[in-house]
Amino acid sequence: MSYDFDLFVIGGGSGGIATARRAAQYGAKVGIAEYSDLGGTCVNRGCIPKKLMVYASHFPDLFEEAQGYGWSAVESTLDWQKMINAVHQELERLNGVYLRMLDNSQVQLFRGYAKFIDSHTLEISESSGASHKVTADKILIAVGGHPVKPDIPGMEHAIVSDDMFLLKEQPRQVVILGGGYIGVEFACIMHGLGSKVTQIIRRDNILWGFDDDIRSLIQEGMQQHGIRILDSTRPTAIEKTSEGLKITVEGKYQETVIGDILLAATGRKPSLQNMGLENAGVEIANDAIAVDKYSRTSQSNIFAVGDCTDRINLTPVAINEGRAFADTEFGGKSRIMSYENVPSAVFSTPEAATVGLTEAEAREKYGDSVKVYRARFKPMYHTLTGRDERTMVKLVVDETTDKVLGAHMVGAYAAEIIQGVAIAVKMGATKADFDATVGIHPSTAEEFVTLR
Repeated sequence: MSYDFDLFVIGGGSGGIATARRAAQYGAKVGIAEYSDLGGTCVNRGCIPKKLMVYASHFPDLFEEAQGYGWSAVESTLDWQKMINAVHQELERLNGVYLRMLDNSQVQLFRGYAKFIDSHTLEISESSGASHKVTADKILIAVGGHPVKPDIPGMEHAIVSDDMFLLKEQPRQVVILGGGYIGVEFACIMHGLGSKVTQIIRRDNILWGFDDDIRSLIQEGMQQHGIRILDSTRPTAIEKTSEGLKITVEGKYQETVIGDILLAATGRKPSLQNMGLENAGVEIANDAIAVDKYSRTSQSNIFAVGDCTDRINLTPVAINEGRAFADTEFGGKSRIMSYENVPSAVFSTPEAATVGLTEAEAREKYGDSVKVYRARFKPMYHTLTGRDERTMVKLVVDETTDKVLGAHMVGAYAAEIIQGVAIAVKMGATKADFDATVGIHPSTAEEFVTLR
């Protein structure tokens, strides 16, 4: 049977675009549908604008710390609108880059929503109201996810992470619900930019699922910097008043918290609504698209990658999943995505990064053969700033094989340092390999090869 396309991709985010381009490089005729800005969550509502705001939030501390090195005091104020405009200008530039990449790869772009008619046919509905059908031999779903709010009275007054980049003015008081990495990062960003921040978390510590040393050290740092964290607490009602949003909480803390905005950062779900997946017989499990190790769905010609499959929801993972699919299906190079030792970071203040098993995971899997090497110290930079900041580096090792099972860090440039360490962990490096490596002195990174 003849089809309009060899491959049609639903979703123009990082994973979808990477897949489309890779398949086109192998000679496939490729189409892609995206109803919004190219680049998806990462470029438009996540990684990129958030990291730019992280940079912006660091300047007040830098101004103050410079005095310890002999610089005169600096008085500076934030022009919120100028910052937001600059961020959006960069996002517009990146959208143009993605469009040129698709054009250069000869991938046909459809601006609209794609809905399944059957397992090989899609209906594209454009914003103009026009619609038309396309057929494809293979179809890839890469529609990502979206933030969700908990079911609490008055939650309609809360915003989600997408909205943080659209605020017209800086809120004086920010209340954040949720202790995951999104809530933690925005708490640190808004505090650094000068807002008063209160964070409400259900558990006794932030960043559930991360290594316990990372969790405790970041929470200590946030509280030391002035962020108020209401742990073991949950909101029961939200009311809009002339004073602002009044959030009633119960648990360890029983009080009313006032905020100009309430950010609900309590989780995300795959964006599968109105796709007509039932028309194509695509199986859904736990609100996500069920796939095998080759990213194939319950239909042999339909595949899915990225956050809509709810495996590891990270942009580089979606890209790698998509390229593995394209290599296998169109490049004659069968391969699968490995989910072992995937590094990640939390761009909080202080920053954290990690790769491999946490200490708790390692002890559960390897028992008493696990040995932990850890150092916690004041970095050289702060010997002159007067700040009581702490950095932590940690290796989790299986003594039986001497293999490094996990590496964790809290401190400045943690992501940059762990990215390099992750290569060694991925290759199966041993503690002896780390010990045999000469450190770069003086640096924080050298601590990973001098742990005893």
